[in-house]
Amino acid sequence: MRIKNSGILLLVAILLFSCDKKRVFDEYKSVGSAWHKDSIVSFDLPVLDSTKKYNLFVNIRDNNNYPFNNLFLIVAIETPSGFTKVDTLQYQMAAPDGTLLGNGFTDIKESKLYYKEDVKFKGKYKVHIKQAVRQSGKIPGVEALEGITDVGFRIEQKD
Repeated sequence: MRIKNSGILLLVAILLFSCDKKRVFDEYKSVGSAWHKDSIVSFDLPVLDSTKKYNLFVNIRDNNNYPFNNLFLIVAIETPSGFTKVDTLQYQMAAPDGTLLGNGFTDIKESKLYYKEDVKFKGKYKVHIKQAVRQSGKIPGVEALEGITDVGFRIEQKD
């Protein structure tokens, strides 16, 4: 009976992992219970096929402690030559009634946020992500952004 159950579990695991054929890179880093405004989450990307195009995503795991409707991020891609392209991004994280968007069955939600499409890579790149959330009417950023638990970066091969 144990061998049969182990075989079924192995089959289910194989099916789950084989469904994600577009994934080239997918990594998360924990920011603890709150993401500090000066904390930069960095990813060293693998060398990718320079003849192919890729779609890039920022992945966020958040919970019911996240107090805002939107999320503002500063994302920088550092090229092999040292040139850095910086983007300021805004994403909606909650519905008007305050319900968190994203996938998940518990109070932790995972959001896959589009960043760039049709990107070609030549060499080894780095990505740096920083939160830039501010309260309405206030200039200084939120010192410790509660409710964000993990920040990820994902690369998918374009069809």
